[in-house]
This record gives sequence, structure tokens and C-alpha cells, in this order.
Amino acid sequence: MPTLHLLGTGAALTDPHRHTAMLAFSDGGSTFLVDCGGDVVQRLLKAGLDPGTISGLFITHEHPDHVSGFPLFIEKIWLAGRTEPLPVYGIAPAIEQAWRCLSAFNIGHWEIPELVWEEIDHREGAPVFDDDRWRVTASPGTHTVPVTGVRVESKATGGVVTYSSDTEPSDSIERLAREADVLVHEANGPGYGHTSPADAARLAARARAGRLLLTHLPPNLSDDDLAEARRHFAATDLAEELGAYPF
Repeated sequence: MPTLHLLGTGAALTDPHRHTAMLAFSDGGSTFLVDCGGDVVQRLLKAGLDPGTISGLFITHEHPDHVSGFPLFIEKIWLAGRTEPLPVYGIAPAIEQAWRCLSAFNIGHWEIPELVWEEIDHREGAPVFDDDRWRVTASPGTHTVPVTGVRVESKATGGVVTYSSDTEPSDSIERLAREADVLVHEANGPGYGHTSPADAARLAARARAGRLLLTHLPPNLSDDDLAEARRHFAATDLAEELGAYPF
């Protein structure tokens, strides 16, 4: 069963029980990662997923809470014995930042797998990849740096999850979320480059999403703070750290 795993649900400044925002989409045989601002391999293991099934990594943007764990990720999959190439997807600033992070270390003696840098267009509806398991597309959000959200469709079930990444309320992200079964939307705002829970709920209602999970959560945001959001979209919940959501 294709399942969304929320490996981390916190903002750059997190509560003690939350990690920075990272996601995995897995059907048991293939695991597609989104962002690596921390120890993504440890979070995969904590979620009960096999790092040997990783099929690729998508990086939404260049900020440290989304990409700074990239060198540790590469070191760990090397030490775990990965030899097959690893696709790394993202807009140019995101994958360039990943390379800068990695190249800050002396990795000349590391026998890392080949990194296949897959630059995607920074435009609405940009294709990321399309294989026998997943169809993934991306659209820009509105943040302090260039950013993309992603839409992941399971070919086994037809289920759809959209992840906003860091963004203000965005028309292109709303269209990316159109009739998604699950919308995972940041709720770090309100403020420049971010979104409040209520505004995320308004967007989910306009997009006719099935369910809204709020992520990239600031410290001390609790379920009690969602009353206004639920007036706009009843199926609104805080994302559960290490939560698993079949779709």
C-alpha cells in the first residue's frame, strides 16, 4: 500500500519531539524522499523503512532545514553499501546547495554511489519523474528563496499527496493540490514566506483536498490552536511526527 511517512514535521526551530520537515513516499519496494534537513536515514529506520529501497531524493529549496543533512545522507548510504546511482531532483538553486554542502567535506576516499543530478524547471506543473510506481510533478511556491512544492501520485491506487514545502498561500500550490487525497501544507506563519494554519485551511478548501495535515510547525503550536482553521476546513490536523498515512 503506498504510504506517506512524515519523517519530520517541525520548522527550522522545532519542539523537542519534532524533527525538521522531511517526507518519504513508500510502497515497500520503492521509497522516494523529499528533503533532508536532518538525519533522514535515522528517521527512515525509525519509521520502519528500509534505506535500501530509496529510489531518489527531491530537494524543495536551499534552506538548511531542508538540505543541510545531505552530506550525512550520502555518507550513510555509502556506509550501508549502496552502489546503484542515486537521482537527486530539484530546481537549480536547491541541487547546487546540496552539492555545496557535500563538497565542504573531504570525500575523496568515499566510494559513494553516482549522484545523478536531475534539474527540474522552476515552473508550474514541471515533471519530476514518471515510472511504473509514481508520477511526480512540481510547482513553485512563494518563499524568501526559490522553492517548489511536489505532487506525488501512486499508480497502484491513484492516490495523490501534495506537499507545499515552505510558502505563503500560493495559487500555484493550490492548483498543485487540486483534489489531492492529502495536502501536507506548512503552517509556520503567518509571515513573509510562510502560511498560517487558517490560511492553509482556506487553501485546502478551495483545492477540494480530502485532508489537510499541517507541517513545518513552530514550537508550541497545539491542536487547541486549530479552531479557526477547522471552521474553514474541518478535516485539518497537525501532522504526526513519524506518522504514516496510506493513500
